[in-house]
Amino acid sequence: MSAIRHILVSFYGFYIMDHGKVDATTKKGIKELKKRLEKEKIPDSQLDKTIKIATWNIRNFAGNRKSISIHYVAEILSRFEIIAITELTENTKDLERVMKILGPYWKVIYSDVNMDQKGNSERIGYLYDGRVIEFTGLAAEADPIREYDEEKDEWLPTLTWWRSPYLVSFKAGMFDFILLAVHLRWGEKTKTEAEKKEERREALDKLADWIEERRNSLHVKDKDIIVLGDFNIPKINDLLYNAITKHGLKTHKKILGNHGTSLKKDKRYDQIFYCEENAHQIEGGGAVDFYHNSFLPLYPKSKYPTMTKCKFTYQISDHLPLWIQLNIESE
Repeated sequence: MSAIRHILVSFYGFYIMDHGKVDATTKKGIKELKKRLEKEKIPDSQLDKTIKIATWNIRNFAGNRKSISIHYVAEILSRFEIIAITELTENTKDLERVMKILGPYWKVIYSDVNMDQKGNSERIGYLYDGRVIEFTGLAAEADPIREYDEEKDEWLPTLTWWRSPYLVSFKAGMFDFILLAVHLRWGEKTKTEAEKKEERREALDKLADWIEERRNSLHVKDKDIIVLGDFNIPKINDLLYNAITKHGLKTHKKILGNHGTSLKKDKRYDQIFYCEENAHQIEGGGAVDFYHNSFLPLYPKSKYPTMTKCKFTYQISDHLPLWIQLNIESE
């Protein structure tokens, strides 16, 4: 990190941003949201010592949110140094509005969309504080390992992930690492729940194989791979969870607690996995509850009389962010 960037981070801190001139309702709502976030006890990061990595499925993150909602999303994102975003759509207007509030130091890298319907016109993105995080050159979509088809004399994938996982290399402090973000398929609507679960299990199984083979490649960019995103895993230690962790990926005990990332905290769709050799670097983690069992203090009836819980999920999200704090003092 350059001396100028070091001074900027030391002077301004990590959470400096500009909400600009807002109306009284928005100002009151931001104050309420900050109180909620303070109750979550998200630790401050220390320059060149720790960072917080988060994953957040921001529901249909497109270009149609209310102005107040853009301020809320920015306030939540600002608590972390780098965030993997799923359900970022082809329309990136809301992302651009959020970044304007976060400030000029914030950067973004995102994938393109899959053109077929199964991709749901979604991207995967990484939003990060450029004063703290550095992009180091690798950005690519992951595709399932192909197998040889004798009849067609061709190497073909045995399945698709619908939305291609997206990996990007970064550096923070002394630590180089790769993030691999995922938004896994749910399953064909025409199939039974058991068949959908088997589809997800197979996709997770193939993803685990891909990660293991990539990490063991002779010229892999970095073996420190953190895998995160929306895996559509309802609970731990079932067939789905065991499929993605079969080669030894780990999850921090605080993320394995009795909570999830749905608004009811009863589903564990979102996960953050890391390799055994990185376990000593993980200093904590958890989910961030911005909902607190009610949206009304954020969207008062007097101003938003038609707001419902369902509509609220399209304004902020139906998922809670999940995060870990990582020690970056070693390579």
